[in-house]
Order: sequence, then C-alpha cells, then structure tokens
Amino acid sequence: MAKAKSRKKAKAPALFTRLSKHFGTDPAKLPVIEQTFETYRRANLHLTIEELLVSSKPPMALVGIVLPYHYSGVSIAKLSRPTTAQGYEDGPVEYVDVQLADNQKLACVKQGLYTFREGDQPVALLIAEPERYYSGGIQTEVMALDREVAEQFARKLDKGVRHGTVFRGKVLSVEEDCRGTVSVRFHKLPEVRRSNLILPEVLLSRIERQAMGLSKHADKLKAAGRHLKRGILMHGKPGTGKTLSAMYLAAQMPGRTVMVLTGNAVGSIETACGLARLLEPATIVLEDVDLIGTERHQQTVGANALLFELLNQMDGLGEDADILLILTTNRPEHLEPALASRPGRIDLAIEVPLPDETCRRRLFELYGRGLKLELSDLEVWVRRTKGVSAAFIRELLRKAAVLAAESNGTGEELVVTDQHMEEATAELLVAGGTLTKTLLGVDRNGEAE
Repeated sequence: MAKAKSRKKAKAPALFTRLSKHFGTDPAKLPVIEQTFETYRRANLHLTIEELLVSSKPPMALVGIVLPYHYSGVSIAKLSRPTTAQGYEDGPVEYVDVQLADNQKLACVKQGLYTFREGDQPVALLIAEPERYYSGGIQTEVMALDREVAEQFARKLDKGVRHGTVFRGKVLSVEEDCRGTVSVRFHKLPEVRRSNLILPEVLLSRIERQAMGLSKHADKLKAAGRHLKRGILMHGKPGTGKTLSAMYLAAQMPGRTVMVLTGNAVGSIETACGLARLLEPATIVLEDVDLIGTERHQQTVGANALLFELLNQMDGLGEDADILLILTTNRPEHLEPALASRPGRIDLAIEVPLPDETCRRRLFELYGRGLKLELSDLEVWVRRTKGVSAAFIRELLRKAAVLAAESNGTGEELVVTDQHMEEATAELLVAGGTLTKTLLGVDRNGEAE
C-alpha cells in the first residue's frame, strides 16, 4: 500500500510537464510534423528559427535535453508521455560552432526544445541530433494543437532554411565523404585583375561577353525570351591560364554565389546544382572535368555514372535561371562528345592557347616585376620561349630570381642576368626532364631551348 502511494506521488518528468503546461492538454494526443535538414544547413536552420521566433509573445523558451544514454535519441513523441519521458531531463542548451564566411563563426543550438506561440497558438519545436553521426541530418519536429498550424510553421521553417543567407553571394566548395555526407566550405577568390590575364584581347572579350554580358543585360534578355543559363568549356594545355580565367570571371561578378568543384569532388554535383538553383545568380566552376568525362573505353562504371549525373543536372537547371557553368580541362579530346558539343549543356568551347609572341612579352613584364632584368636583349628570350605556357615563364623567372639571390651577395635588389636565365632554363628543360616540361605546359613541338 505504501509503495502504491509512493508511485502515485512520483514526480512527472520535467519535459513532459513542460509540454503539458504549454499546451494545456495531454501532449500525447497532439499532431507532430517531422523534417530532416542536412547538417551543412545547420547555420541557416539556426538563423531561420531565430527570425521566426523573434516576435513571439510571450518570448520563446528554450531548454536543453539530457539523454538517458548516448544513443537513446529523442523525439517529441517520447517526451509527450510520462512513461517514455522518464530519464530525459531538461538541462543546459548545447551549442556547436559552425564556420561561416570571412572566418566568422556562429554558435548554433545542437539539441533543444523550444516552446513559443505562433499568433495565439502554442507551438513546440524540437531540434535533435541523429542517434548516430552517420545516420542522417538534423531532425526537427513541430507540435501544435492543430495540425494545420504545425504544417504552416514547418513550411516556413523549410523555406527559410533553403533560401537562407549563409551561403548567398559567397564562394563555396561542396564536398562529399565516403558515407555520402555533404559538407560546404567557404573560400575567398584570389584577386585577379584583367591585366593579370595574358590572353589575346579578342579571346578575352569573347569569354567576358559570354560570362558577364548575359548577367549585365539579364532583364532585357529575359524580356526578349532569351535564356540566361549558359556553359563555357575552357580547354588547353596545362599552365595556359584556364583556372585563372575562371577565377577572374567569378571575381568580376560580385553578388553571385560561386561554387568551386574539382573533378574528384564531382560526386556532389547534384548538391551544387541544387544550391545554385536556390541561390541564383550563381556560378559553378568545375575544374578538370576530364577526370570524370573520359571516353567510355577508359571509364569505370562510377565515372560514367558521374558524367551522366553532370549532364542530367545541367539539363535540370532552369533556362531562365542566371546560372553560369564553367568547365576546364586539359584533354578535350577525351571528353564524352555529349558533354562537349550537345546543345543546352555547353554554349561555348574556348581553347586557351599557349602564349604568342605578344603575350610572352607581356608575361615577362608581369612576372619580372620586382626584379631588375639586366638582359642583353629581352626579345631573344621572348623568341626562345616559343611553345611554353604562362606557368613556365613564371617559374623560369622565379628560378632565375633564386639564382640571382644566391649570387648577388648582400645586395637587396635582385639583378637577373642572362646567365641566371640560362641556368634556370637548363634546370627546367634539361635537369627537370620530360615530366617537368609536361607539368609546366611546354609544347613538345615548340621551340623553347
């Protein structure tokens, strides 16, 4: 009898009591709307919740949840009955630091229970971590007296997370690990001026017109029924400036979301294109597309699947979306023909050539800045470097500068002479062997000597 009375007087679990008082009724009978958000959207989720609840009256309340054991998991359903809520205690709110752009961080709620009012209706929102780190994203559950109220709040939450400001206008890379978990990292574009792009003026103007011209005249083109989605394939030998050109284009269009992918990260192309659709105007830069786009007889099954995924995602981007896709490759002849030439995927294929005589002269001027070039005749070196890439000339002058530093003694000014250039050339073209030539983009048929 005494034991029965003791059980009768047992205190109800704190979180169950909180829900009961908040709703004024048995919470076990109320509807719950569940959603799952990818972990890389955590910052957008946190900011959306803050925005939605900032005007709640009375102010929203937030408590942390202490689990009975590590992998027990938590749900509003468990907290809404005294028997299943046993062992779950209210406690301190745990936060996790999330990296933002410009080296900023945001402390986001890791797990907690919000109680607030939506208009005159009581609502509860649960944020919960997955039971296991590899089993899914961030779980959210919305409880309300009326199912429609819970649905409406859940829809606002979903919209705010998808269109959140954390990624908009930033430079991102999207990566996927072996478990399929997607992460988003923030980057800064290198400062690339137009004068740093040593390309023929006609070629550079074509690239700018295709990339920037459509965005500049977007309203007029839309009114005329012209689509804004476009793709550029830049191909050429290593070191000719394809990636530099892509970075220049991205930097010249402020306000656009930029996603940078490399060939080995293209498994996340679906996520990247999905973000681009939500965050347009956007630019997707896919470097070394030949890593997935090789001809069929050279491909693995996985590579083929990724290539088709790329084509499908390019098709899925809306025609009226201001999305620019820039692909780079050193081996256009190995690309699947469908990727290189089918309408609707790539609108413009541009070969970025080895620098001609005029461009080589400009490259010596560009990469010779800060050095005192005491050469008998610069034009001799301009002619001698026929058939090399911009990367080769940059490395040639750097190596010559090192040799000058070793021979100039204590002098602060680096004086580069013909002898330093000869020694640097010998190191790169003779001692470096064939592989160095390939890495620096030297044309085997060229006349560099």
